Amino acid sequence: AADYVDMIAEPGMDGILAGENHKDIESILKKIDISLKRPNLHLNIIFVAGHHDCLGNPVDDETHKRQIYIAAEKLKNLRPSVKIVGLWVSDEWKVEKITEK
Repeated sequence: AADYVDMIAEPGMDGILAGENHKDIESILKKIDISLKRPNLHLNIIFVAGHHDCLGNPVDDETHKRQIYIAAEKLKNLRPSVKIVGLWVSDEWKVEKITEK
């Protein structure tokens, strides 16, 4: 059970985090850090989720999965104290764990 959930949503989040646009990544990290600083709360998991037929990141499913993996790895390096879980939501709305770091 979770005591608190916060969501940061950007179109094509997996592609953004896996990419090299440092300005976009910094913007997302600032939002993550706001959640990490929430008083009386120990945020311990970040989920990076991608989904089939994403208009914000129109690539094939395997590319999404690879980007989710890269994004999770990058976040773990940038925020090592937090567990990072990469998730893929298929065209049938089934959730697949891609990685856990």
